[in-house]
Amino acid sequence: MTQGSEPFTHSGRRARDTVLSRFERWARDTPGAQALAAGAESLTYGQLDARANQSARHLLDRGLPERAVVAVCSAPRAELLVLLLGILKAGAAYTVIDVENPRTGQRQLAAARPFALLADAADQARLDDGGDLRVIRTGGDHAVATAGLPTDPPDRAPRGETAAVLFTAGADRRAVSLSHERFLAAHEGWARVAGPVPEDRHLITAAPDLTGFAAGWTRALCEGGALVLPEGPRWTPESLRRAVDAERVTVLHTDPGTATQLLVRDREASLSRTLHRPDEGLRSLRMVTVTGDRLYLDEQAALLARLRPGARLLNVYGPTEAAGVGARFELPQLAGPLDGSEELSLIGAAFPGCELDVRDGQIHLTVPGGGEPIPTGDLGAPRADGLLEFRGRIRDRLTADGTSLDPHPVESAIRSHEAVGAALLAEVKGAGTGVNARPRLVAFLAPAAENDAWPPGSDLPDGGELRRHLAGRLPGVMMPSAVVRLPRIPRDRAGREQRAALPMPPGRAGDDRGGDGGGGGKYGGRYVRSDSGPNIAGWAGVIFFIAVGLVLVAGFTMLLTMIFWPGSTDLSGVPNPYATLFFLLYMCECWAFAAGVWFLFAGRSRMRRHGRRGPRITAAAHLAIVYLLAAWWPQDNFYRLAAKQDWPQQAALVYAFNIPLMIAAGVVAVYASRPPLSAFDVESDPVSASASGPASGPASASGPTSVPAQAPVRDGVRADDPAG
Repeated sequence: MTQGSEPFTHSGRRARDTVLSRFERWARDTPGAQALAAGAESLTYGQLDARANQSARHLLDRGLPERAVVAVCSAPRAELLVLLLGILKAGAAYTVIDVENPRTGQRQLAAARPFALLADAADQARLDDGGDLRVIRTGGDHAVATAGLPTDPPDRAPRGETAAVLFTAGADRRAVSLSHERFLAAHEGWARVAGPVPEDRHLITAAPDLTGFAAGWTRALCEGGALVLPEGPRWTPESLRRAVDAERVTVLHTDPGTATQLLVRDREASLSRTLHRPDEGLRSLRMVTVTGDRLYLDEQAALLARLRPGARLLNVYGPTEAAGVGARFELPQLAGPLDGSEELSLIGAAFPGCELDVRDGQIHLTVPGGGEPIPTGDLGAPRADGLLEFRGRIRDRLTADGTSLDPHPVESAIRSHEAVGAALLAEVKGAGTGVNARPRLVAFLAPAAENDAWPPGSDLPDGGELRRHLAGRLPGVMMPSAVVRLPRIPRDRAGREQRAALPMPPGRAGDDRGGDGGGGGKYGGRYVRSDSGPNIAGWAGVIFFIAVGLVLVAGFTMLLTMIFWPGSTDLSGVPNPYATLFFLLYMCECWAFAAGVWFLFAGRSRMRRHGRRGPRITAAAHLAIVYLLAAWWPQDNFYRLAAKQDWPQQAALVYAFNIPLMIAAGVVAVYASRPPLSAFDVESDPVSASASGPASGPASASGPTSVPAQAPVRDGVRADDPAG
């Protein structure tokens, strides 16, 4: 059927119009225009359309039934787009499966119940749960199978109502079926707000199985733009910045944590911030859309300040059911500057085709294409200026002294402290056991993204200082009784704050006895109890056991010294007090060597808990720290036994120990100064971190500040399962 013969709907769209038909029109009209860029690999619209046609024919030849659902593994990205378009061309619906987290992938398969899984041998092995799911090979096998097939469109099977099956980001991982009509309506609503042009080059940081990617690829390929994909399995901070600069990306679709990593924490961004000017390396960006979690106004202003003048920072709020849209907010929507920007998170106004309503405090959203309003699970309140303010999530509610408590207002009030960039409130089991255990409120704090204090979070307030700051602002029942300091708030791969991954204080977190303790959990942290009164007996026992352990370790290592280097610790000819000082030096060397041996076996896993910086640099830093600790013991013993004029031995010792010690120190310096990978690179199993709430990306939190009405604003809060 020709374009002109298709009937139009009341909205001006052709009745059979879909995101697929939009892509196919660009393939017909501009076949030579670039569609995909993945490093050295690049596909034009004509090439992508031809390969998708071959993929569709291959599926139909394999007996694809009408209106089926076909699952696709999430990598590699360039082939992924070929497969997604091929599935749609064959009249089926697609769903993308997470293969990097096999347990998540298995749950997704169980929820979607696809006709077949498109996977290579390695991905199939990862997802194999003993079921009898039909597998169609991809990769090299798929290329061989489709190579000889015609490149013109196949005779399309009757198209079903469903275009894609996406998954919510909550604990239940619900499968949500999205129709062709809703997909296109969501895209059109976004296009009316964003004003895309064919010259745009889009980059999406969301993983392929998340709603953000499903919404993002349509925004590029339905408007004649190019989609920039990673060369490897996922984006890293380094590859992301390189791609934005090298590919001249104009539209970036990301989450709050990644936007902060790129625009505020990046080394070049830090230099731009120091010079009080936009980041020159990102001047190609004309728009950044951020979704996945709440974003406070001061955070949005800090992100916008890193972009070139005239660029837009669009905050998008929307559940999976809305195909990536729902509401949006930009700073120019404000009538004027606002005080207390560090405490405000705005959802803004509805996208065209959507409607927002607040019922009994809960936000309800009418999705693109109409239908009954759906409850989002988020709390909101309309403002006098017509914008909607985010007030928290129902699923995050806590119970304090028998009273239901929404943590968002408390967390927002905590952010008004000048040193706090992000805060999460959690209940921790307190004094007593069993039913008598008294839960207490603990505040988990992280510094602002531009805070340069070292170590990160060292200038965060303790419990007493925080209570004094909040005095008069919060009632006693909402006041945190303890503080945990973190370098950053943990986020999941969708960019949401992970409440379930917070490092709960060890032992009796809410014990009335005071003192500091080390935080446990994935990211580590320092637990600062707000009460006073040391447990003298407990500390005496700890000190006693530490002293005994140090004596035993030193004695054993000294025994090894006498075996390997007899006479190296002989102090019979050295007068006091120097003999005693040298003996203590030998003890310290023994303890350092023992610490190095312990760190060799236990250090790597502990380093990985504090935010991944990449496996290579983490392994190098781990071994460097071991060497820095352990090398003193053999080095000093060798030196003491070496003759003063034995130049070959002296030179050998210098190059065997001193030079490697310098190199090890340099490696540790690189590791310490290198920023960790952003949120979407932190792998976590949704079983343990599923219902963790939003992630407040730290930005500037310096007392009550004003947000200029001229700077575009975005609030990254989404509904129960926002597009990530």
